[in-house]
Amino acid sequence: MLKTFDQAYQFVLTHKVCTVFGSQCSSYPSLWDNTDLPEAKPKEGGWSPKVKAVWDWKTRIPQTYPESVFYGKVPGGDAALIEMQHFREVHYPAAFQPVCELDSLAQEVYQFIRLEPDYTGPLRKRAIERLACTKSQFDTALKKLQVSLNIVRSNDPKLKNDFWLPMHEVHLDIVQQHQPPS
Repeated sequence: MLKTFDQAYQFVLTHKVCTVFGSQCSSYPSLWDNTDLPEAKPKEGGWSPKVKAVWDWKTRIPQTYPESVFYGKVPGGDAALIEMQHFREVHYPAAFQPVCELDSLAQEVYQFIRLEPDYTGPLRKRAIERLACTKSQFDTALKKLQVSLNIVRSNDPKLKNDFWLPMHEVHLDIVQQHQPPS
């Protein structure tokens, strides 16, 4: 069972794909289900040691080892950490879907990110104002863009919240490797 950052990192490398928080619909192991830390909230409030650890690991592992671990969403929408060689050779070719095949809202949100990468909050506000969508519709479009591998969260450790970039800006080599010849 996992108790440390290094153990969590090795878990990702060993399992190739693991979700962050467990899901009954997922066939992947999860950091959450394999972490042996207290789940009880401290008396003074805040997150439990288990929540704090898993939340930290899902962010810090890909920030610390960007050449070894990818953070994104797998089909079904679960957040996952994926060993980079597996991502490059198996996951990306199987899961990538061109943005032009997504619904119009997802395409428009992608254009916002392509033209001006940003944090979730400002992107949501812009989409709601300009596209007359709801928060739920925006969140669904953002999830579709992650699952289809058109956008990715920045691994910059200076950024404390989710900052979205087009996939090709972070992993151009992988995108080019799997593009059909023109």
